[in-house]
Amino acid sequence: QVQVVESGGGLGQPGGSLRLSCAASGSIFSINIMAWYRQAPGKQREFVAQIQGGDSTTYRDSVKGRFTISKDNAKNTVYLQMNSLKPEDTAVYYCSVIQGGAVYWGQGTQVTVSS
Repeated sequence: QVQVVESGGGLGQPGGSLRLSCAASGSIFSINIMAWYRQAPGKQREFVAQIQGGDSTTYRDSVKGRFTISKDNAKNTVYLQMNSLKPEDTAVYYCSVIQGGAVYWGQGTQVTVSS
């Protein structure tokens, strides 16, 4: 089993920044993809960004140029640097880890963007 724990959420101001972290632990042998999703109230969960084994990254259009995903392989940790925050970025952010065809999710961390 793989455990996934997010941290770093909180209150951010419009135009401000927040950094999320996601640490994977447990039976780690070869993580294929680490990704961030988010779910706003009353909406479906949506893809935000992912980083693959070769450090290839993908972003949803609305966060391109504002969010940056990165990872520390030694720590099995992925980060999401969120800059130029907008109120519409308010959501619970979830980290997912894909390994060996299995998908593991964290419990989520709340991000609220408000003045």
